[in-house]
Order: sequence, then C-alpha cells, then structure tokens
Amino acid sequence: MARTRKLLTDDDFQEAMNKQFAVRVFEHDHLISAGGRIIRFDDNQVVIQQSISDIAYHARASCDFFETR
Repeated sequence: MARTRKLLTDDDFQEAMNKQFAVRVFEHDHLISAGGRIIRFDDNQVVIQQSISDIAYHARASCDFFETR
C-alpha cells in the first residue's frame, strides 16, 4: 500500500530529497505533477525532475507537495 505524507517544513523537503521519494504536486486542488524527485528547494520554489530533460519549477506558496513511498 502506498503511503503519502504532506511536505511542510524544510526538514520534510530535505528528507524527501535525500531519500529520493517520489513526489506529487497539487495546485488549486489539481494534480499537476506526479512521480518526480526533488532535486533542489528553497523558501520560494521546489525543483522537481521527472526525467533527464523534464525539470519543473513549482512555487512553494501556491502548491501542495506530498511524498509517496
């Protein structure tokens, strides 16, 4: 069974990045990204890579991030 957890703090994002958990991103209650890995984050944005050439930048304030294990 898949387990999901909402990422809220810098420690949450750091753990998801270090352990390379898959991440789902929601914006305005719509799924906009699924299955990517966090490669970088700061106070304003989260950078998620889905494949070699597919990198997305998401605003941390307007999106909800969930790790999937």
